[in-house]
Amino acid sequence: MNPAPSTAAETEDVVEAIDLTRRFSGMVAVSGMSLTLGAGEMLGLIGPNGAGKTTMFNMIAGSLRPSAGQLLISGHDVTTAPPEDRIGYGLARTFQIPRPFSEMTLIDNLLVGGQAQVGESLIANFLRPGIVCAQERRLREKARSILDFVTLSHLETQPARVLSGGQRKLLELARVLMADPRVILLDEPAAGVNPSLLEVIISRIVELNRSGTAILLIEHNMDMVSRLCSRVIAMAGGKHLAEGSPADVAANPDVIEAYLGGTP
Repeated sequence: MNPAPSTAAETEDVVEAIDLTRRFSGMVAVSGMSLTLGAGEMLGLIGPNGAGKTTMFNMIAGSLRPSAGQLLISGHDVTTAPPEDRIGYGLARTFQIPRPFSEMTLIDNLLVGGQAQVGESLIANFLRPGIVCAQERRLREKARSILDFVTLSHLETQPARVLSGGQRKLLELARVLMADPRVILLDEPAAGVNPSLLEVIISRIVELNRSGTAILLIEHNMDMVSRLCSRVIAMAGGKHLAEGSPADVAANPDVIEAYLGGTP
């Protein structure tokens, strides 16, 4: 399965991180790290444990505020913006450990991800009931379509607690899609997933990218990274270490040193 061709050279950057730094009580977890993600591109962010990639990822997602540097999403400065504001600019994320509402049905898990719902206003339910009902119908149709896309439509009315680990990853992705993101941050989607479901997850990621969604992928499964990403950035010690095609980065002596502690 080949990755979608990158369009980064043809279109604007949807994510631009400029000299991001994050300190924790004097310890520098990320130091002067920069990256760009082009519209429709799939970029892999790799590195050994402790490299700083999760901290970098969380700064882009908004769950951590940088100690220094700047972050732009589609040209908007969101350096200090909370995660919910970043959704409005088209950025969404998944988590390495999915966090579904375990007692809610799958479709209800998706419906809570619908944006700008008129029915969230108590007054609107009394003054504009027709509009509220019409929007709820559209959201339910959208949720069903997304569940079908992630191959979970047959479990629509089941509580999320019945799902396997891989199915929870698919549900996590489905909830993100309710926000119609332009860019998705994927946090180790292969972790804890059996091989058959992993192929489903990979196929859905490829399809999303082909439809124009930009993806930033953190993943330890290098086979998956090589299959999906045309460009990879390696981190070590909180800094940019290497960048290029998956094959070039994997063969880079500095990357080999960071991962293995020596040359092969």
